[in-house]
Amino acid sequence: MTEFPAGTSCAVPIDRMRTIPWTHVAAGAHDRSVLGNRTSTIPRRRCPGGAARSTHHWSPDVRIHLPNGPVRRHRATRPGISFGLSGLAGTWTAAAELGAPRVIGTALWLVAATAWLVTVLRYAAAGLRPREVADDLRHPVLGPFAALVPVAASLMSARLAVSFPLVGRGLVWAMLALGAGFGAWFVARLLTVPRDPATLHGGHLLPTVAASLISAQSVATIGHPGAAKVLFAAGILFWLLIGSLLLVRFATGPELPRPLLPTLAIFSAPPAVAGNAWWVITGGRPGTVHEILLGTMAALLLPHLFLVKDYLRLPFTLGFWALTFTTAASATYGIRLLSLTGATWSAPVGWVVVAVATGVIGAVAVRSLALVPFHRVRRHRTGRTAHPATAAC
Repeated sequence: MTEFPAGTSCAVPIDRMRTIPWTHVAAGAHDRSVLGNRTSTIPRRRCPGGAARSTHHWSPDVRIHLPNGPVRRHRATRPGISFGLSGLAGTWTAAAELGAPRVIGTALWLVAATAWLVTVLRYAAAGLRPREVADDLRHPVLGPFAALVPVAASLMSARLAVSFPLVGRGLVWAMLALGAGFGAWFVARLLTVPRDPATLHGGHLLPTVAASLISAQSVATIGHPGAAKVLFAAGILFWLLIGSLLLVRFATGPELPRPLLPTLAIFSAPPAVAGNAWWVITGGRPGTVHEILLGTMAALLLPHLFLVKDYLRLPFTLGFWALTFTTAASATYGIRLLSLTGATWSAPVGWVVVAVATGVIGAVAVRSLALVPFHRVRRHRTGRTAHPATAAC
């Protein structure tokens, strides 16, 4: 593997960066990472006025270098914030059946919508050229997360339709069209563009499985169960196809880079997301489908109990928001299934589920807020930001 000596100029043209292999991505802020059975030295560069530092530090404010060129990781993963908050809002909305104040769910929907608007406006304000936007969408690792923009908006639009039917329904259909377009383009590239198996991760379920199932839920919410069933079937199909591909990659491919470890939660999300969609489609009627989805949800969630230690050892980044929607969707589906039992213990257990989901997502949100002052101090000290065509130190 190529060694990059310390002392090299920090300004590296994009075309040069594209020669850096995917396997040079660092785990956290360390200078060495284990990928597969090999240990690779992470390139180090001499930054102006400072000592040599790794160019592959996985900080939310640093550009990362992957096969398709550098991408700001925080720009690619921030849609996950509104997605996770939307999930938590849905959990507290479902918890109203347990006696939870409805104002909590409403407030969380507003927070999620605000986070979504801030994300989209900040991206638009960056003044990116069409080619740069296309590069972000085509990125083999971070590109799939772009699907979260219409997916999260679909959830919020369905909720908006409760109070403002005309606007909410129009937005649901608009987000469906946008998500379907991106999903079709994503699948076309998946079928025709060669890729390194090491770049595959749980986020590759977002443009197809998540988009289809959540759109099914939203369309059913605004009163179109037939169209929702069509989308539900598409989501299940892609879950079986792409989910199988990912399982083979995890079992036989190179080790998943540590910063991408939280995306394993996305791999476990489809049963809960499908269950919530089917709940809305059928009006909450019990049946075999829910029993099957409950079993698959448990089978995919239980392994994460043995991954908690690994999650806690990772340096915190905004990538941890990948954990949040799976947590929220599973909690929401769990609350709904508990309501079918009619048992006296269902309400206390339901509150435990709500508390766990809120605690996990709240912890990620608090840690994310803790990153903000660090960013401002860092910009103030440097007095400048890296040129888009150069690598940030």
